Amino acid sequence: MPKVSVEIPQELLDDLDDHVGDEGKFVNRSDAIRASIRKTLDLLEEIDERQGRIDSSEADD
Repeated sequence: MPKVSVEIPQELLDDLDDHVGDEGKFVNRSDAIRASIRKTLDLLEEIDERQGRIDSSEADD
């Protein structure tokens, strides 16, 4: 799996870390970031469909 490096403000990283670990929703930061990216892409796809920028049949590909 390719690795990506990003700069994140400390406040955002602290908020992310609140959801990672034994008592969090995610096992590690990578899992949390992947889930966030997936969710964002899904939302963007829904917006594009509503705006008529993509056909909903194309979105299933």
